[in-house]
Amino acid sequence: QVHLVESGGGLVQAGGSLRLSCAASGAIFNTMGWYRQAPGKQRELVAAITSGGTPNYADSVKGRFTVSRDNVKRMMYLQMNSLKPEDTAVYYCNAKTYATSLMYWGQGTQVTVSS
Repeated sequence: QVHLVESGGGLVQAGGSLRLSCAASGAIFNTMGWYRQAPGKQRELVAAITSGGTPNYADSVKGRFTVSRDNVKRMMYLQMNSLKPEDTAVYYCNAKTYATSLMYWGQGTQVTVSS
């Protein structure tokens, strides 16, 4: 059974940093990504990374966030620097399996950036 578990969220002041982690199990994963959803807004892609390590970022986080993964440990990370209040959201881990191409979601972790 596939499981994605996020950790590392919390409360931070504007300009601060946080590192999110996603522990994946139950399958071999192709592209993995981080999404976020703020209150009253649609869920949006923040960053994604292929199994080969090629990243892709939303324009709003380019230069501030870095996505990485460790395929041996089946972990994905999101280093978030220079955080802004508008980064406040629930952040979700997403992964697509090689075997079925189905997409799975974690339960989310709250990130709150105070001004």
